[in-house]
Amino acid sequence: MHPLTLIIREIYSVFHELGFQFAEGPEMETEFNNFDALNIPKDHPARDMQDTFWIKGNPGMLLRTHTSSVQIRHMMAGKPPYRIVVPGKVFRNEATDAVHEVQFFQVEALCVDKNVSLADLKGTLEHFFRKLFGDDVEIRFRPSFFPFVEPGVEVDMRWKDKWLEMGGAGLVHPNVLKSVGVDPAEWSGFAWGIGIDRLALLKYGIDDVRHLYNGDLRLIDQFK
Repeated sequence: MHPLTLIIREIYSVFHELGFQFAEGPEMETEFNNFDALNIPKDHPARDMQDTFWIKGNPGMLLRTHTSSVQIRHMMAGKPPYRIVVPGKVFRNEATDAVHEVQFFQVEALCVDKNVSLADLKGTLEHFFRKLFGDDVEIRFRPSFFPFVEPGVEVDMRWKDKWLEMGGAGLVHPNVLKSVGVDPAEWSGFAWGIGIDRLALLKYGIDDVRHLYNGDLRLIDQFK
């Protein structure tokens, strides 16, 4: 199997044990699901951080820049509590190099329930990284800003005596809950997003993310 398929299956297995459901959504998304409902209005500076592929001749449609849009779809389709894990392909119009591609895989997790805290978020992520990389793995939080969470943090993992940035996380912003009709006075939650490609590079010792997409069967043959 392709290494991305292997690691997605492993991710799902870890979160299935924790009671999370698998969720997915379309790669071509609406501006509302990808930005507006996630507390990123049209004039928000965070839109400049994501180089979006807009669909020509189809106003308001785009290739999703993150899998967070699936969180919006899932919450709008039902009532809380929610507990989902969302692996999927996303697209950013940026230059490619050993660690960047215009398409890559991301995994998100969303948990909305009563009295969810940062402690729940940290415990869940620690469990996840230990399952993937061993019991001695360390993670840390650094304060950061993302429009759809408050407070927001960067998640780092200690790898071979270095701290590596793995993704973003935080408590779901009240405005996001309001956008899908959930009362933030009654419900709270956490969400995080991590690049699956980076997880694969570290776990399998691959030195260039472009190897995952160039179709060279010599890479796949190593995972028989």
